[in-house]
Parts: sequence; structure tokens; C-alpha cells
Amino acid sequence: MIQPNHPEQSQSSEEATTTSTNHRKTTEPQKKSRIQEFGLQASSNEVKNFVLDTNVLLHDPGCLNRFKDNHICIPVDVLAELDKFKGEQSERGANARQVHRRLTELFSSGDMVTSGVPTEGGGTIRLVIYDPDFCEENSKELGQFLRVFPDRERVDHRILAATVLLMEHNDAPVVLVTKDLNMQLKARAVGIECQDYLNDKVDPAEIRSYDMCCVDVDPAELQRFASSGELALEHPRRKEVVLNQYVLLKGGEKQTMPARLDANGTFVRLQIPEVLRIPDGHHLKPLNLGQKCLIDALLNPDISLVTCYGQAGTGKTLVAVAAGLHEMFNRRYNGLTISRPVVSMGDQLGFLPGTLDEKMKPWLQPIYDALDLLMQPSSNQGPRRKQQKKENNNEPASKPYDDLIERGIIEIEALCYIRGRSIPNRFFILDEAQQLTPQEAKTVVTRMSRGSKLVLVGDPAQIDNPYVDSRSNGLVFTRNRLKGQPFAAHVTLLRGERSPLAEAGAQLM
Repeated sequence: MIQPNHPEQSQSSEEATTTSTNHRKTTEPQKKSRIQEFGLQASSNEVKNFVLDTNVLLHDPGCLNRFKDNHICIPVDVLAELDKFKGEQSERGANARQVHRRLTELFSSGDMVTSGVPTEGGGTIRLVIYDPDFCEENSKELGQFLRVFPDRERVDHRILAATVLLMEHNDAPVVLVTKDLNMQLKARAVGIECQDYLNDKVDPAEIRSYDMCCVDVDPAELQRFASSGELALEHPRRKEVVLNQYVLLKGGEKQTMPARLDANGTFVRLQIPEVLRIPDGHHLKPLNLGQKCLIDALLNPDISLVTCYGQAGTGKTLVAVAAGLHEMFNRRYNGLTISRPVVSMGDQLGFLPGTLDEKMKPWLQPIYDALDLLMQPSSNQGPRRKQQKKENNNEPASKPYDDLIERGIIEIEALCYIRGRSIPNRFFILDEAQQLTPQEAKTVVTRMSRGSKLVLVGDPAQIDNPYVDSRSNGLVFTRNRLKGQPFAAHVTLLRGERSPLAEAGAQLM
């Protein structure tokens, strides 16, 4: 039975509704106070406001010092994402912990974190809070944004919403910095200015400088160079050549000789053997000029860092392994270490069965292929008879390098465990180095002790790591930052030697 409404009850209900409505309304002073509390307004409009996405902080923890005198804005949702990664025993986890420590240091003064604290570059850094209940009621632009991206719980959308609010409350430009391509597309769809993080990006012209530099010389000087092996040359293009760069000295139309600019500013002749000799194995002979230059750098004791670009089939891995074995057997190094990223260096290998070597073997199979080719006995001598004896006893045939691996002379290193190591007097080859981030490449470079040589080889055009591209990967970053150093050399291999089919596929497909 429905009871009629009593006047007293109706009046009381109306009063409650009015009171509730008044409670939800935000006065203008309250609104301004909330805007300041949420970090939505910068202390000045003279410089830009850069909103940093989570992937930028994970990519380069030092980015907080790279925006000069501009304002840095970090949405609190970014902190929540960083919190998910800080427990990882990986490069990404280490970067997340480093960012947390740096932010704690910056905000240790006790000031409100949303007000902005000074940075070393003269700008400020502050946290930005996105409160849906307050912001959606007081922002027309945010209402339009939510009609396009209605999912309020998605972290990407919350970061974009915070950026929209910053654009509304600041006259200075607001720029979202992210390495997420999908995030960039979403940002541009709603009118947000968006940029990639460019601090560690290499100029495209730097990557495309594949061709060997040609230097014209007098034919008589080229003859003197052929006999003496040295040439001091003042040339208009001499300043364009960096230390340990390989050039082609050209005396006339047909006379050419390769050379390297040494630390004394003199062009010197390549010092390479006719073949790289592997005891009880196959010898390797360079097949083209690029491979000769690479071998010269790999065998030079004064060069401790060699970077090499080369598409599939150019022989970069095989030549590096052959040179490493050659130097190891000649006792110039205590051993040979070979590694390869598991796409991302932070990925763990514990889910694969077996020992560390067995876990790494699927990823390092190209290295094992190179070792098999180079160290397989070429005659029916002792190692071959030992292998045959095991086969007769129904035991698995041993590989020529198994004993060296057992003794630690040849080492298969899991790259995700390299942090904290010190590697002395080793020939260290890192294959597929283009899969590394710049921070991961820095970790590898800083592990090298005295007497070690580091060889980074890869193809910047073949990248599977979603966090880097052809301009920001660890291989091109290392070459760009360390070029011109007396201990560093770079070689680009252009000619494929695997097969005509492989060469055509690399060029045309």
C-alpha cells in the first residue's frame, strides 16, 4: 500500500537535496586552490611544460636533468606504473629504483611536491594529480576528451587527461614526451603536442654514413705509403676523418689502398694476417675490403672497442668470433666471452629448463654455428678420433669447444646477469647489439676492465626490441658517443658473402 507524502517529509527531502547540491559546488577560490594543490599550474609561463611518460623515465633515469630551464611534470599515475617495475632484478627494475631515489632526493625539502622544486638546469619538477571527481566537473576540455577516450581507469588515458588539464590552466606550451607510438597517436588525436625523447637519438645522417670515405692523394705519395706504411697528409677532407676511421686513399683512377687514421694523426696501412688461423680448425680469409678493415680493428691491441654495422650475411658475427679465437689461441687474452641479448636484456631465463648454458643455447645458436664452422677439425687427427670413439660408445659426440667451455676459456654469458661484474683481459663479443637500449649498452661498456676488448656487432635496421629504434638503440648510441676516442673504431660491412640469395633478400625484400 502506497502511503501519501507528508508535507514535512517532502520539505525535509528538498532541503537535503539542496544541501547536497551546495556541497558539490566548488567556489572560485576553492577551484584555484585545488588547481594549485593538484600541480595543474606552473609557477611561471615563460618556459614549456614537459609531461614525462613512464617509458621515458625507464628508458633514461637521468632525463630529469636534461630539460634545461623548463618545467617537468610527472603525473602521479606514472609513479604507480614505476612501482610495478621497481622489484624487477633487471635493467628496467634498476632504472625504476633509480628514478624513485632521484625523486625522493628532489622532494626531500618538505615543500609540497605539486608546487615544483628547482632542478639543476634552472627549471622545476612537480607532480601532477588527476582527480576525476573535481576535474570533470570544472573542465569543459576534459569532458570532450572523455567522450573520445571514456575509459577512466586506463593509465594512458589518465596521463593524457592530466596533460589536457595542464594545457587548460597554462598559457605556456605543454608537451607530452613519450616513446610509446600508440600513445603519441592518441595524444595527437585530441590536439596534444607530442614528442619522442630525443636526447639519445642519433642523427639519421650519422647512421647512413655507410660508405668508406675516399681521400684523393698524389700517385707518388700513394707509392710512398705502400712502401713505408705511413702517410702524414693535410687534406681538405682531413678534418672530417675521426681517429681510427678507415678510408680509401685514391691515387688516380685505379690505384687505391685502404688506411686507418691513427692516434698520431697519420694514415697507416692495415696490419692483418693473410688468414685467421684456428688451431685444429678451419682458417678464415677475409673476402672483401670491409672484412679486412674489421679484422684490422679486431686485432689491434690499442683498440679496445669495436662497433660494426652490417646487414644479414655480411659475416660480422663469423669474423668477430674468428678473430676472438685467433687472439685467444695466441694468448693475447685469457679467454673469449660471447653473448647475445634475449631481445630485451632484462628478460629472465629461469622459466627455461636446464643449466644456464642450456637456457641460453636457443638464443645463442648462431654463435654455436660459428664455433662449429671454425673449430670443426679439418683432418682426421686426434680430436676427430676422440669424437669417433665417443660415437662408437653410443655417447653424444662432443664438440671441439666443449672442453674450452668447461674450463671457462670460452664463456657463454647471460647478459641479464652482467650488472656488477668486472671483466678483465677477455675478448668480449656482443652479437645483435642493436637490441640494447642506451642504458643497457652503457652497462656493458662499463663492465670492461683493463686488458679487455669489447666488440659490438649488429644491424640497426633489424630491431625487435619495442623500446628502441634505428636511431636510439645501444649499438648506434655507443658508436656515436665514443667515436673519435683513441680506443674506439667502427666498421660498416656492405657486401654480403653468405650467398647470392641471402644478399638479394637483404637488399630487395
